[in-house]
Amino acid sequence: MPGKILVVDDEVHIRMLLEQTLEELEDDHGVEILTAGDGMEGMEIIAREHPAVVFLDIMMPKMNGYEVCRRVKDDPAMQDVKIVLLTAKGQEADRKHGLDAGAHMYLTKPFDPDKVLQVAKELLQV
Repeated sequence: MPGKILVVDDEVHIRMLLEQTLEELEDDHGVEILTAGDGMEGMEIIAREHPAVVFLDIMMPKMNGYEVCRRVKDDPAMQDVKIVLLTAKGQEADRKHGLDAGAHMYLTKPFDPDKVLQVAKELLQV
């Protein structure tokens, strides 16, 4: 099984754009694309579905992306989940904070859909 990708972002249009970007992986490799609208919902889906890769926004209601990242990385059962922070917070301090929280990679918005697809393929090894 190729795995699952979870997109966690409170902006509907960003979730839809990421779903469309990653659609090729669904069609070509059988990857399942899941979505969540806030950090709390994202945590629930990560715990239940154990996606291989999570594209995670930082500024969200209920639980921010840094907190989601820390909780995932602090749970031994979820440490193999690769988190890519995808955010408008582009300062070097934000990037460092994200990587220190356990993110595998840090990408800034606006994002290049080709780069997102490339990152997903690399992390899924497809």
